[in-house]
Amino acid sequence: MTALVLDGVTKDFGDKRAVDDLSFQVQDGEVFGFLGGNGAGKTTSLRMVLDIIRPTAGRIEILGRKPGRENSADLGFLPEERGLYRTMTALDTITYFGRLKGMTRNDARREGRALLDRFGLGSSAGTKIDKLSKGMAQKVQLATAVVNAPKLLILDEPFSGLDPVNQGLLEAEIQRLSKAGSTIVFSTHVMQHAERLCDRLLLLAQGRKLFEGTQDQARATLPARLLLVSRSTPAGLPGVVDAAQTGTRDGWSEWDVRLAPGGDPGDLLQACTERGFALRRFEQSRPSLHDVFLHIVGGEEGAA
Repeated sequence: MTALVLDGVTKDFGDKRAVDDLSFQVQDGEVFGFLGGNGAGKTTSLRMVLDIIRPTAGRIEILGRKPGRENSADLGFLPEERGLYRTMTALDTITYFGRLKGMTRNDARREGRALLDRFGLGSSAGTKIDKLSKGMAQKVQLATAVVNAPKLLILDEPFSGLDPVNQGLLEAEIQRLSKAGSTIVFSTHVMQHAERLCDRLLLLAQGRKLFEGTQDQARATLPARLLLVSRSTPAGLPGVVDAAQTGTRDGWSEWDVRLAPGGDPGDLLQACTERGFALRRFEQSRPSLHDVFLHIVGGEEGAA
């Protein structure tokens, strides 16, 4: 089943185009990263999915239905702009949001207590929000988004403002919900979180999709880089477009080698063997998503 579909979605605010002909699909059970810099159009896109704002053009489908309030029982949403009713207790707040999503009061309170216990806030169930620390209030906010065990959970910059401990808690909760069958879409501009969590990802710049696919597919857009330790320069080997010497010791030189786009490190290693090219070390560097982001998105954002 396809959990989320955007087909040719565009959003204009006056003469400014915030989202430009955006199309993608999220399959049931995926953790999908919606990645881009500030102002890329991530929040606008997610607000259209949630029917907070309407698209200028295009089609959106959520769990096989049009966006609308009838989807609330199956959705969870954690907005970037956090906000809770400050005079309500932690448990009452979670219960209230659960009731908004169609849960009975007893079910919402039972699940709310379980969430507070899991988040280390069991003893604060009766504490008002304005008496909680910022980190504790952020945990309550997360609990309001997941209390209904949503089929589709949407997180808009969920790691923003969280300390490392709470970032880890949120990552663990995303992984727990994913294993339980939830589909999760989250926006972020911090690539490390996406690297640890995403099955697939989309890169967005100036409202336009620049890439959609798996992490391995994203990394394949960068030329392969290798660390070689050899007796002589690898510059003339097949597929090598650049070889920078980074050190020498006992007659062996260390090289930072870049292959042509699509170049296969295995082919290079075979060529070294066939030619008797002396090697002491042959190591492929795995590019990070941050490297991929700069490669794909960097030039687009710089042109803005």
